[in-house]
Amino acid sequence: IEAIRKMNFVVSFRNTAFIAVGTVMLNTLVSSMAAYVLCRKSFKYRNGFSFFLYFTTLFNGGMVSTYVFFIRYLNLKDSLWALILPLMVNVFYLLIMRSFMSAIPETIYESCKIDGAGEFRIYFQFALPLVKSGLATVTLFIALDYWNDWYNAMLYISSRNKFPLQYMLYDMLASTEALSKLASSAN
Repeated sequence: IEAIRKMNFVVSFRNTAFIAVGTVMLNTLVSSMAAYVLCRKSFKYRNGFSFFLYFTTLFNGGMVSTYVFFIRYLNLKDSLWALILPLMVNVFYLLIMRSFMSAIPETIYESCKIDGAGEFRIYFQFALPLVKSGLATVTLFIALDYWNDWYNAMLYISSRNKFPLQYMLYDMLASTEALSKLASSAN
């Protein structure tokens, strides 16, 4: 029995590491790219998009509609992608990255354009190195969010071999409490 528990622990730890690393990479990339676009003065609709994104932080679609969307339309029931995709874009982190990117002078972008650099080259070779502290901050926040998340696993994952570490520990604790209550009621 102990070997089975250790195996579940290792599998759960591997699932959590996959979820955390995958989410950190995707969320950081998407948030920083969107922040780069939203901080550029040449993007005509940046204020409208910024307002739209901010507005979504005030109101969301609700838990039931989100659950139905991920289960029925995206077919993510019992998939590790169900733990990565729902929170892949966090508007709060996007707005933090936008603040960091807005601190870069527009003249740097203009100089890059004059030298013939395209938008992707400007983003990867000039903008990202200048906002390393913002990337580190957002990366740490994202990693902590996903490392400690067990609730989405409770909603979307049913196979024990796909449980992340936090949900496996939560499940073990709930089982132990149920057994102790059952044992105390039998006395």
